[in-house]
Amino acid sequence: MTSGGTGPAEADRGEKGGMRTALAGLTTRGRSFFAAGVAAAICAYVLGQPDLLRVGLLLAALPLICATVLFRTRYRVAGSRRLSPGRVPAGSEARVHLRMDNVSRLPTGLLMLQDRVPYVLGPRPRFVLDRVEPGGRREVSYRVRSDLRGRYPLGPLQLRLTDPFGMCELTRSFSTHDTLTVIPRVEPLPPVRLSGEAKGYGDGRHRSLALAGEDDIIPRGYRYGDDLRRVHWRSTARYGELMVRREEQPQRARCTVLLDTRGLAFEGAGPDSAFEWAVSGSASVLVHMLERGFSVRLLTDTGNSVPGEGADGFAGVSQGTADAAGLMMDTLAVIDHSDGAGLSRAYDVLRGGNEGLLVAFFGDLDEEQAAIAGKMRQRSGGAVAFLLDSDSWVREPGEVSDPSDRGGERLRMLREAGWTALSVPRGASLDDLWRQAERERTGVGAFGTGEGWS
Repeated sequence: MTSGGTGPAEADRGEKGGMRTALAGLTTRGRSFFAAGVAAAICAYVLGQPDLLRVGLLLAALPLICATVLFRTRYRVAGSRRLSPGRVPAGSEARVHLRMDNVSRLPTGLLMLQDRVPYVLGPRPRFVLDRVEPGGRREVSYRVRSDLRGRYPLGPLQLRLTDPFGMCELTRSFSTHDTLTVIPRVEPLPPVRLSGEAKGYGDGRHRSLALAGEDDIIPRGYRYGDDLRRVHWRSTARYGELMVRREEQPQRARCTVLLDTRGLAFEGAGPDSAFEWAVSGSASVLVHMLERGFSVRLLTDTGNSVPGEGADGFAGVSQGTADAAGLMMDTLAVIDHSDGAGLSRAYDVLRGGNEGLLVAFFGDLDEEQAAIAGKMRQRSGGAVAFLLDSDSWVREPGEVSDPSDRGGERLRMLREAGWTALSVPRGASLDDLWRQAERERTGVGAFGTGEGWS
């Protein structure tokens, strides 16, 4: 990821406005020299001391000369920025590489390079570059890190030009900037196979024929290279040309990950909040299922999915798997609380067809929303829910829990509806919960027949 531009010295060439900018760039030393020179000149005039007048004029003229020379210095500099990587998980570091090229025929003076970064990424980096020869380059780098996911702009680059006496400083900015995407943390999940159910796009996959049975196959014309054992003689005799049976079409298993983003369903904020755990959990399941060959879709309580998804979601184990994962991670990087109060929109999307495996991350559910979530199970081959009780996440250690135990009641409702439902305590590991879901499914048969997870 690169950005570039030419010459800070090429910017802002208006005579009047430029000179005002140059004078405004006088440093404390330059202003002190100018004030001392003016004061000496006034005293010399009052006292009739010509030698003092010459000293005063020299002191006053020196910062003005430095500002004028610095303003008219025609540096032509090209700058570029490269992020490594451009997409980084929360809590991990990315390195930003800056390169400055002197594309003019004159050497530069002392340059101070500064890059603008948001406060959440750390302090603003500053570098001092020595004289750059004509055609020369300088490369520097710095690290950025954020515990909060999001998209953060980097830039524009700024150059601060100074004169040899330190009387004046001018700032020139490039026009381009880059964006660092901080995605949710992704936790590797163990491969869990549901017995008797289809895997993604490999072993145990389903196959669908053109019509219901082998005796009712729609053939196609013979093509060079087709296996002669697939010749359909009945159709060949009927159409008068060689016909072959259609190849069985592999049916890809599907998985929908439902993320509850309702603002009223979660309490607290920050990287250790329940909502951030749910976002990170959704990202982990999405990546895991893509790697196992599932067609994966991300769905929120608002009924929206990732832009660019097909009708069946993103396909895994394909050339675009990395791109699909990147699109979903970019969506989760900026996802925030919704203003919605219920899960009805998500249910309307899910009831349109068999969604295969359904993995949901729910916040607080009242009785009505738990009933809607229960009905979602009817249109899925299997369903597992992670229920985050916000009260337990914001409760201080030693503080008495809510005696009403609404979370336990909601778990019971989901389990009675056919979900494999698990409560997520503060600090829980998704890896452990993933294994626990399989143990509970094996013990109570919470998943029905249909497409599984692995």
